[in-house]
Amino acid sequence: MSSVVITEKAAGEMRRVMDEQKMGEEFVLRVGVAGGGCSGFQYSLGFDNRTDQAKDEITEQHGLNVAVDKKSALYLDGTTVDFYDGIEKRGFVFDNPNAVKSCGCGSSFSA
Repeated sequence: MSSVVITEKAAGEMRRVMDEQKMGEEFVLRVGVAGGGCSGFQYSLGFDNRTDQAKDEITEQHGLNVAVDKKSALYLDGTTVDFYDGIEKRGFVFDNPNAVKSCGCGSSFSA
């Protein structure tokens, strides 16, 4: 079981971006946290062509390989990443049950 769940809609959007950027099979979606943001931690979402079996939790979700480093996994356990495409906003949304406080922008949190 992965600490982070990527919805089918989010995975589809990620695969679309990877195809547009002509990224090969060696690339994974890397989900993590970093210090910063207005609430202490900031979500990170990007593509990486390097993984480390000892330091990363790697899963396959909806045809997408997902890597989460083990430090980030502690803060992201149970998190769902979805893609929202509405009139008022468009982008990836993190639903993190460990977040004690989130900021208005939705991209940082405290745990």
